[in-house]
Amino acid sequence: MEQPIEGYVAPQFAAVRDAFAANFAREDAYRELGASLAVYVKGELVVDLHGGWRDAERTTRWTPDTLVNIWSATKGLTAIEVAMLVEAGKLDYAAPVTDYWPEYGANGKGATTVGHIMSHQAGLPGLEEPTSLEDFYDWDVVADRLARQAPLWEPGTQNSYHAMTYGFLAGELVRRTSGLNPGRFLAERIAAPLAADVFIGLPESEEPRVAPLVPSPLQREFTLTGVPRAAVMAVTNPLMVATHPNERAWRAAEIPAGNGHATARGLARVYGALANGGTLDGIRIMHPETIAKLGELQTDRVDILLGHPAYWRQGLAGNIDRMYGPHADTTIGHSGWGGSFGCFDPVHQVGIGYVLNQMGDKTVGDPRCTLLCGEIFECLR
Repeated sequence: MEQPIEGYVAPQFAAVRDAFAANFAREDAYRELGASLAVYVKGELVVDLHGGWRDAERTTRWTPDTLVNIWSATKGLTAIEVAMLVEAGKLDYAAPVTDYWPEYGANGKGATTVGHIMSHQAGLPGLEEPTSLEDFYDWDVVADRLARQAPLWEPGTQNSYHAMTYGFLAGELVRRTSGLNPGRFLAERIAAPLAADVFIGLPESEEPRVAPLVPSPLQREFTLTGVPRAAVMAVTNPLMVATHPNERAWRAAEIPAGNGHATARGLARVYGALANGGTLDGIRIMHPETIAKLGELQTDRVDILLGHPAYWRQGLAGNIDRMYGPHADTTIGHSGWGGSFGCFDPVHQVGIGYVLNQMGDKTVGDPRCTLLCGEIFECLR
């Protein structure tokens, strides 16, 4: 029993509906179960589609307000928080982290800058001290361990995806300079003004809207043989498991690198604002100059964990292999394990949000993403 694709597309974007529907008809492991896609162009909502099912048993239909864990697409929201604090003069990308978090200078990290953290060059890709999942849900425990830990390399000389530690590092800077935890900052400074359905730390009241994640049939256990230590650390202490987000404890915690929840429209409203000079529906969250700083390339080195350049900006990734469409130099964003993503192109004024529950197995380059973004930009030609 299939559910038809529902929602709105502007006439110019009719082909995007066809591409979205095609992902539900795939004959491979990337066939959609439930998903939503939203696109803003020049501040106007031009695509708002949804379809499928919230659960693997196909008993509950996916609706426009269905929330789902977006894994590392959360990092994009955290990067935007930091950018807003840079604009406010509370943070400086070039400043030492110790200007805001004095304890962080322990064990040779005194020269680490905010920008090193944001671009995965800080040398703390994972936790050294054995850390349980329960420990991981305790903000102060994790932040204290990172402050005391020695870096794996001289900060700024290498980069390896800080898969989970990024959120605590950037999030502690948010907390110390704004007085708000990242989840509260997101709720008060971004989500509420923009009427964007995005969360870090999901209130229990929102649980009825959440779709559980379904692991990819292609997903394999992490293979550690021959893998660089930095990559192993990033995902094994504690071990990251695709179904962690299906537990209430994970959803309730604040993990600004990986436990965000969003609707597609919620993500698209945030990125739609950035694409439109920082303003959406008359609400400004930042100025164009700040958006330009957010998008400045920090390193094009091969990322140790990813195995290829991620073209790290200040917390966002570049358009790797044109997964976000044809404009390699102007479109940036962040994808999550499984396939959800948010991205924007300030030159073409496009902001996109996409969420799903049937996970793929790729860190970047999910074919559903590539198909959708390619079609969106094709419709603009």
